[in-house]
Amino acid sequence: MSKKKIGYSLLTVMILVFILSYFAINPIGGKNREDHHHSLISNMTLDEKIGQMLVAGVNGTQMDEPTKKLIQTHKVGGFIFFSDHLKRPEQTVRFLNQLKDANADNPLPLLLSVDQEGGNVTRLPGGLANFPTNQRIGNANDPDISYEVGSLLGQELKEFGFNLNFAPVLDVNSNPDNPIIGDRSFSADPDIVSELGIQTMKGIESQGVISSIKHFPGHGDTSVDSHLALPVVNKSLQELQSLELIPFKRAIDEGADLIMVAHILLPKLDDTYPSSLSENIVTNLLRNKMNYKGVVITDDMTMKAIADNYGMGDAAVQAVKAGSDLILIAHDAQKAVTALEALKSAVEKGEISEERIDESVKRIIQLKRSYSLEDTQTDDVDLTDLNQSIDAVNSKILQ
Repeated sequence: MSKKKIGYSLLTVMILVFILSYFAINPIGGKNREDHHHSLISNMTLDEKIGQMLVAGVNGTQMDEPTKKLIQTHKVGGFIFFSDHLKRPEQTVRFLNQLKDANADNPLPLLLSVDQEGGNVTRLPGGLANFPTNQRIGNANDPDISYEVGSLLGQELKEFGFNLNFAPVLDVNSNPDNPIIGDRSFSADPDIVSELGIQTMKGIESQGVISSIKHFPGHGDTSVDSHLALPVVNKSLQELQSLELIPFKRAIDEGADLIMVAHILLPKLDDTYPSSLSENIVTNLLRNKMNYKGVVITDDMTMKAIADNYGMGDAAVQAVKAGSDLILIAHDAQKAVTALEALKSAVEKGEISEERIDESVKRIIQLKRSYSLEDTQTDDVDLTDLNQSIDAVNSKILQ
């Protein structure tokens, strides 16, 4: 081969190596997405950015003025619904469509969420067939069935117009006296919880619905309900790593997008703040040690574990300092406004940097965009086929 041809061959190889190296570091579209997110954030006001970090509750069974104001004035990122708000399928669809319509002028779609775990924790109305408890599903211990259950949970939410499910529970049921987890857990075995929980998560996500795994760093060994008081778990990090953290770490490795942090005091990790307000737990443990890159949301801040010990504004500020991206305030629009005002004041006083706010907003935008969320109006619900599919899966679980 001539020197000229050798030179051309070497040049060609060098060009190919450069191109492959470039796209390994900058996946197709990745730079454009980064630029778009940066452009969107740079054009948002501080109020708009802070608003995106709040998931609020609603009142009644239709749009009211406080809810409309949360959307159009405070630009909140989303809402959570409970059974009291969801009386009939047609009413539920109409309610969600009203919120989506009110959000039409905002650049980002709403997160519309429920706790639709199956078993004893269900929110959706209208004679929808239910699944057995996770404990019963854990006894079946079939990952394929768990994926089917997750897929159908995702279909349920999508049928009504929701896009975020606070499920599955990844708590290990290690304490038989636990008053709040119990049969919501798949098992006392972390391997079973991990495998079935991850498959349920993936099934939900397969329907274009976000799955939030919960309740990090593990609510299974508590003897107090955090809705009523602040639980205390006297475990070391090593003890947590040998049990409670196993399902969360495996789910993170499998691409978990959203993690809910519980209100639990773990004195051996942080003797001052509960996990949802603890930088040592949210940032140092979850993000740094466990290498989690996704979105973090607090459990409901109106639960007594927080409400009896902190003012709403102080709790919201501390949660953001700890590393949370989304603050969940499931009841009382005024409490949501108090949290937003406290966060804005903290930024203006330099207590929280605007760059820290931008970090969370970027993750929230990435989450919403990765699921292609839109405020699309939902048509009437037909549960017939869905119920038949649920019944078919239930027959496998219960056989």
